[in-house]
Amino acid sequence: MKFAIEKNVLLENLNNVVRGISSKNVIPVLNGIKFELTNDGLTLMASDSELTIETFIESKFIKNIESPGTIIISSKYILDIIRKMPSDIINFEMQDSLKIKIYSDWNQYNLNCLDPSEYPSIKLISHKDPIVLKADVLKELINQTAFAISTQELRPILTGLNIKINGDLLECLATDSYRLAKKNIKIGTPIEGDVNIVIPGKNVIELEHILVDDDDVYMNVFNNRVLFQYKNIKFQTNLLSGTFPNTSNLIPTEFEILVQTKKNDFLGAVDRAALLTQGKDKNIVKMKIENKEMIINSYASEIGKTEERLHVDTSDTASIDISFSAKYMMEALKTIKEEDILILLNNDVKPLVIKAVSDESLIQLILPIKTY
Repeated sequence: MKFAIEKNVLLENLNNVVRGISSKNVIPVLNGIKFELTNDGLTLMASDSELTIETFIESKFIKNIESPGTIIISSKYILDIIRKMPSDIINFEMQDSLKIKIYSDWNQYNLNCLDPSEYPSIKLISHKDPIVLKADVLKELINQTAFAISTQELRPILTGLNIKINGDLLECLATDSYRLAKKNIKIGTPIEGDVNIVIPGKNVIELEHILVDDDDVYMNVFNNRVLFQYKNIKFQTNLLSGTFPNTSNLIPTEFEILVQTKKNDFLGAVDRAALLTQGKDKNIVKMKIENKEMIINSYASEIGKTEERLHVDTSDTASIDISFSAKYMMEALKTIKEEDILILLNNDVKPLVIKAVSDESLIQLILPIKTY
């Protein structure tokens, strides 16, 4: 293998591929990035067995291909080496099957490599009729829901993002049992049959980082995996096994109290009230609504107390005292783009729902916390 390539081209592709490397890899060869050069171009691949990311750099973007070949370069140093190389053109030359020289006119590195014959055979095969989504829509879908994914392994299925597709309606949902985020969108072409999959949360976050514009993303769903194709990138992740819980009955359909307010006013009040509870596990603040006024307060015995007041639009009879996690509330509010929001409540033990006045597609639900 011998070739030359522009630093920026290689760096962009390495930054995407390296997301497939896990610090928990138990197979040594999977700590490396696979470089496979043919006369058509350079394929980069990284995998942790559950997530595989591959990019392809066409030959027209490579300065010079002298001889093809395959080698596995340790991921631990390669990204920093390329990033800090002083030249815009970087040369690669395989010394033997397990050594590579990376050099420019000003410097060189000689690295020991991993054996390509030990790298597992990974197939990234697509459907003839994939589901097509816009990258910016998919990115927003993830941003508005993935924060509610559980980080606890007690219920593994909740550590993933649930995606359901029926006809032309796509529903994305995440919950950790204390809060829930749900987003619906319409896809361009209805699908035959139903899709109901759960993608591991950590892999969903890596996918979101890769999506940068409004190009098409092709989603290929299989029994135990899903493959996303985006530009020159293939992103394949295993799916979580099991059935995601039916949460439809958790979201109230009727509410006794409807409160309309400005998102940033409410967010700011909760943020300031939460300052005194930052060291607490649950970061609890209390909200009282009475006489068309919202009072948000927090108390820490060793520090003191604080109180915020907002005028809100609600009925003259609306009255409630409720407590919730300030952290959960702020994370939910930050996903809403519109300024005018609704806070929908029943009593101090039933879930409260937050959504935009003008957008029914996104629902954020938070369970209250008992403080007595």
